[in-house]
Amino acid sequence: MDLELHGRHVLITGGSRGIGRACAEAFAAEGCSLALAARTAADLDAAAEGLRERHGVTVTTHPGDLSSPDDQVALVDAVGSVDVVVNNAGAIPPGDLGALDDEALRESWELKVFGYVNLCRSIVPRMVERGSGVIVNVIGAAAVRPQRSYIAGGMGNAALVALTRALGARSLRDGVRVVGVNPGLVVTDRMIDLLRASAQERFRDPERWEELVPSDPAPGRPEQIADVVAFLASPRAGHVSGTTLTLDGGASAR
Repeated sequence: MDLELHGRHVLITGGSRGIGRACAEAFAAEGCSLALAARTAADLDAAAEGLRERHGVTVTTHPGDLSSPDDQVALVDAVGSVDVVVNNAGAIPPGDLGALDDEALRESWELKVFGYVNLCRSIVPRMVERGSGVIVNVIGAAAVRPQRSYIAGGMGNAALVALTRALGARSLRDGVRVVGVNPGLVVTDRMIDLLRASAQERFRDPERWEELVPSDPAPGRPEQIADVVAFLASPRAGHVSGTTLTLDGGASAR
């Protein structure tokens, strides 16, 4: 199905690996030009080279620390006008409340929570002025299925769901949509980190994380998340705003 995205300019944060990299592939396959942001220049360059070779699209790379307000401003200035923003950068560390002091909590939210907030603060007004644009926030199923072993993630993700709802509830009147997705376990390095934390809590042995890989439902693939992100960003989803779709194989509904 043609998603009618050809020619759109898409900014993807955390775009060099995992779900962000899969999103870059999905948008490139639709003929979009891409701006990829992540912390490590070498990973960005490798991702961009592959995308150009496979899809023949324009890809710019923007290494930086998106927990830094200065780097956030620099990114927005560098990419200029964008049609779609995929907020995806950030990995909140696992741990229960006793394992995370105030400094650890604040540091974990600087990238995932305030990074999303600040990019929205900078870019949404530009989209409103232009009368078009889409923000897709990649959040996480811990927002709706919080666990003690990932308490900072549950709290931060819940805040981002609220951000998505608040911004998107009336944005369509200005031609702008704000939507989100809540992936469950997805086969990435991040999945292993979370399962190691759960194994530490349950077994007192993080090396037993493989025993906790679920089979019903099995973990998703990054491409499955990316396909939904691309659809939500497309005109095909033009009546969707202010909502967040949970993608976890039904686990949160049980």
